[in-house]
Amino acid sequence: MHRVVITDCLEPPAWIEEGNLSGIAQVDCLMAKSSEVLHGQLVDADAIILYHEVDLTDTLLRGLKQCKIIVRGGVGYDNVDVKIAGELGIPVCNVPDYGVDEVADHTIGLMLGCLRGFTLAERRFRQATTLTPWDRHDVGKVSRTGDRTLGIIGCGRIGSATALRAKALKMRVMIYDPYLRPGMEKVCGGERVDLGYLLKESDVVSMHTPLTEETRHLMDAQALSQMKPTAYLINTSRGAVVDTSALAEALRERRIAGAGIDVLPHEPPSLEDPLIQLWQADHDPPINLTITPHTAYYSEAALLEIREKSSAEVARMLRGEAPWNVVNGEWLKQV
Repeated sequence: MHRVVITDCLEPPAWIEEGNLSGIAQVDCLMAKSSEVLHGQLVDADAIILYHEVDLTDTLLRGLKQCKIIVRGGVGYDNVDVKIAGELGIPVCNVPDYGVDEVADHTIGLMLGCLRGFTLAERRFRQATTLTPWDRHDVGKVSRTGDRTLGIIGCGRIGSATALRAKALKMRVMIYDPYLRPGMEKVCGGERVDLGYLLKESDVVSMHTPLTEETRHLMDAQALSQMKPTAYLINTSRGAVVDTSALAEALRERRIAGAGIDVLPHEPPSLEDPLIQLWQADHDPPINLTITPHTAYYSEAALLEIREKSSAEVARMLRGEAPWNVVNGEWLKQV
C-alpha cells in the first residue's frame, strides 16, 4: 500500500482523498504550519499533496526516497523547487482550473470597493463617534464604473474571467501578456497593449500572473510610478509579484489612489510589514486600502474541487497513468 502525505491545511479525515485513493494508498494529514516540522516525515512518502502554508525546499526534496509525484493543491507552485524535483525525476503538478470564478469575483469585488469607495466609507462610519453628515461625501469622488479602464496583467483563465466580468460592467479592458497566443484577447473583448501603455492608461491595474523570476516584483516602484494618481492596484495572484514596500510608499504619498490586496509575500504577514502598518494606521484623509487574508480562491465548492482534482492526479500516477498537469516537464525531460 502506498503512502500519500497531505502536508498542510487539511484536517483528517480526508474522506475525498481516501475515496479517490481507495485500495491504492493510505492518506496521512500532517497539518504542518512550517516546513521545518516536515523533516523526517516525508522520507517514505510515495506522493505528496501540499497547499500554501509550507515550502518543499531543496533539503526536503533531496530527502525523499520513493516519491513518485508532488501535487500543489492550487494554481501557483512557487512553494516547490520544481527544478530540483525535476532533476530528481519527480513530476510536480498543479490544479490550474479550480476557483477561476471565485478569484475573478473577488477581484471585481476589490475593484468595486476601491472605485465605489464603499469599503472606505464603511470603515469611516464604523470608527466615527457620530453618523452625521449621512451623505455621499464619505465615499470621495466616484466616477461611473463603465467609464473606467481595467488593465489586466496576465490573461490566463482567471485574467480572462475577470476581463469578461469587467466587460459586463461596460468597462474598457486592456491586456498585457507576452505569452498569450495572438487573437486570444478578442475572446474576452480586450485590447492587447504593452505594459507601459497599460500602466499609463488604466484606471485599475489587476495582477493575474504566476510568480516566477520574471514576474517577481513586476509591480515595483518604477511600475507604480507609471500609474495615474487616480488609479488603483488589485492583486489576487501571488504576493511577491508586487513590491509591497514600494506599494505602501506610493499609497502613503498618494501617488496612486488605492489598492485591493488579497495576497502578500509572507503569509500570515508580520505586523512590521510596511503595507500592514499602513493598513492598520489612522490617516486623514483615509487611505483607500483593502486587504483580505488570501480568501479569493475560497468557496465550499472550490475547496471540494481542489481536493478532488489533487487526489485524482495522485491516483492516476500511482496507477501507472500519466498525470495531466505537470509543471516541471522542462527539467523532467533531462532526467
